[in-house]
Amino acid sequence: MTLQSDRSRTPEAATPTDRPEAADGADRPDPADVADVAGAVEPAYVADAADGAGSADVGGRVRGVLQGADQGAGWAFGGPDGIHGGSVAGGRLLDVGGLVPVLALWPVIGSLVAEEALRLHTPLAAYGAEAASGTPVGATTHHLLSHSTGPAAHAALTRLAEHLTGSPLAELAATRIWHPLGMTGTRFADGTLYAPLTDLARFLGHLLSPADHAVSRGWVSESLRIRTGELNPARGLLWHPAPHGTWSYGESPTVWVSPRVHRWAILLPTHLPGPLRQAFREAVFAPTPYA
Repeated sequence: MTLQSDRSRTPEAATPTDRPEAADGADRPDPADVADVAGAVEPAYVADAADGAGSADVGGRVRGVLQGADQGAGWAFGGPDGIHGGSVAGGRLLDVGGLVPVLALWPVIGSLVAEEALRLHTPLAAYGAEAASGTPVGATTHHLLSHSTGPAAHAALTRLAEHLTGSPLAELAATRIWHPLGMTGTRFADGTLYAPLTDLARFLGHLLSPADHAVSRGWVSESLRIRTGELNPARGLLWHPAPHGTWSYGESPTVWVSPRVHRWAILLPTHLPGPLRQAFREAVFAPTPYA
């Protein structure tokens, strides 16, 4: 779950403590329904007519990139209207523990900012000693989202959200974000996060939608812009800028959104992706010669 630049090559290994524990009473998925990345992949490319010929073109480019590099990788892309193409069965549960910060923590923090229970530039100590525990003196939510990296920053933000609400992150994400967005299959179990592709598509598609929803338009806009000034690497709030107007989070797996072209994408590799991430991004988002 390490926060990493889209240009990064070597991810930091996640540890069991990187991930929030399941909420009391959380549903546990049937092992038969839970897919690892390799097991989730369907052999046939699935295309939707919503994107016309563009979907077939993108799908063909992606298959060409994955050929020989990671044929078992799961992937999908789409827009505000849903999935336009991909290789993963939409209803099967996928292990997306590496995306907990962007699927759970980031939108929950945004909901607290929207209701003015939290201010980005207020020192954490103002919310109590427990909220600031383990963070540098004067640290703020903005600092943790834009400048800090890794499990320590995520743990501090999780502790802050839970301190302000009195509820565990799993419950906050479910009640504030996932259920309102219709992500009924997304859940924590055994210390990790599982979600079907259909739920991931709902989440990413909503980030591109002009309508307001559980993840406010203001929070998305504030997050998908440079918040680090001239410092390198440049970052937004959790998200990282990348070519073709895209913003990314994650290493393995990775998600991208591009408000510029109204497209999102997800890559679920079977091994550490290295340069495959960049090649996949180019296949999905780079304009074609005739575009």
